[in-house]
Amino acid sequence: MEVRKLHYSVAGRALLDGVDLTLPAGQSLAVTGPSGTGKSTLLNCVLGLIRYEQGEVRIAGQDLARLKPRDLARHRRDTIGMVFQFGELLPELTPMENVAMAALLAGVKRAEAFGRARQLLIDLGVPVEGTPTAELSGGERQRAAVARALVNRPALLLADEPTGSLDTRNREAVAELLFSLPERWGCAVLVVTHDESVAARADHRFALHEGRLVAQAASLPRGVR
Repeated sequence: MEVRKLHYSVAGRALLDGVDLTLPAGQSLAVTGPSGTGKSTLLNCVLGLIRYEQGEVRIAGQDLARLKPRDLARHRRDTIGMVFQFGELLPELTPMENVAMAALLAGVKRAEAFGRARQLLIDLGVPVEGTPTAELSGGERQRAAVARALVNRPALLLADEPTGSLDTRNREAVAELLFSLPERWGCAVLVVTHDESVAARADHRFALHEGRLVAQAASLPRGVR
């Protein structure tokens, strides 16, 4: 992911004022800041859901602004996974159905889609068979949401306040999982959060302040988390 000189304003207020950000494969980055500072806006620009005023966003080498809407949707589907604060899973489906559905919608054949879903859920410690998603714990639902984000093997995984709805134990477990993904899966991971203890696990940390990214102290070394 490469972001260059990104500008975006709302009602005359600059939420993003010349933001520069580079995140290579195999590394993680956290952006912190209180609600309303523009963290989710930054993610929406990276997703191509917001047309920014100036600047450039490149995902897997492709300039999003140069893509037609259909091509942009396809590129997003093929290269980006997304984890939301509340998971956004269908509660009446099993975790495996939720995860496999994302692959099926991307055109993956049924057998392969369910095979990928099963292996991811096993790897991430989520019940595979029989249990509706609504009956999972909060931590299990978020791990299922991570599996769904990974099922199409994205180059970039985005997470928007992924631990904000969890208790302390599950927050730590999900944060540990997210920041292990670059090493385990080779993808880049960008997390936006107001939680400094979660951000401390990232390889790189920035705070979004008055539309600009400010580098923060180095994150904790691996193995001291």
